[in-house]
Amino acid sequence: MRTHTDPLVVAQDGLATPRQLVGLGWATSTIARRCTPGGPWQRLLPRVILLQTGAPSPRQRLRAALLFAGEGALLTGTAALALYEIRAAGPVTRLRTVDVLVPGTRNPRSRAYVRVHRTDRPCRRLPVRGLPCASLPRAPADAIPSLTGRAAVTALLAEVVQRGRCTLEELTTVLRSGRHGSDPRVATTLEGLTAGVRSVAEAAARPLLREAGIPDPLWNQDLYLLDGTFLARPDAYWPYAGVVLEIDSREWHLSPGDWERTMARRNLMIRHGLTVLSVSPSQLRDDPKTLTTTLHAALATGAAGAAPEVRLGAPA
Repeated sequence: MRTHTDPLVVAQDGLATPRQLVGLGWATSTIARRCTPGGPWQRLLPRVILLQTGAPSPRQRLRAALLFAGEGALLTGTAALALYEIRAAGPVTRLRTVDVLVPGTRNPRSRAYVRVHRTDRPCRRLPVRGLPCASLPRAPADAIPSLTGRAAVTALLAEVVQRGRCTLEELTTVLRSGRHGSDPRVATTLEGLTAGVRSVAEAAARPLLREAGIPDPLWNQDLYLLDGTFLARPDAYWPYAGVVLEIDSREWHLSPGDWERTMARRNLMIRHGLTVLSVSPSQLRDDPKTLTTTLHAALATGAAGAAPEVRLGAPA
């Protein structure tokens, strides 16, 4: 029998359950014999058989987790986020644990590399690269327990919002209504996102500025020229003084073209009357006093000078 070419097995990336194999005509004794050491098949998980020798591919590991979890299972957590290409989750090839979401009426136990989450709430089923995934923002909610430290939580949630994969309101509703409502990492991150923060570096800058007595800026606000032309969306902006703070990370300037565009944007802001200060995440971490001293001076000078030729929001 050419089981490996059967449409069901092909659709399941070369995997099948014993029940499915019996349905394809295989005797249970033959299935067991082919899965013995040295045989052509292998048991990847309980009730999941990989119809090949050798290590499974990352995709096969994901598919096996779904077959193990059973009907209605969805990938969630970092597994789903990796398929959504959320960088903070890392690539699919590096997943050590695969999170799956199952209906509350079922109760499969976590096993091997599969971590099972149960839900009594309806969850949208979205195909991502041909695999069923939980929708955003449910996937980030299931990823948070495996994250270490506040920066990791901030990086994940900020990227999901920054890239428009779900709204801040949707994310807030899911996280505050679930078991994460009392997690201080989540509460602090959501508070920062509500204020406009969209990166780990910006989240780190907020308390430093407050401790130095610097008024809260507007974070990631669109600036327009007086004629309605879009100018820029700086990281932080103090409108009363016309001062901009840009937190520059190499992560966002991986090519000469990226850096040149950043410089052109910065020069354009300066040309229209804004004072632009720059700091790297490492400088922010290692020498915050230099930044806060410079900012104090810039804000005092800007507040006493001419108003810049910009406005918040485009004219009607």
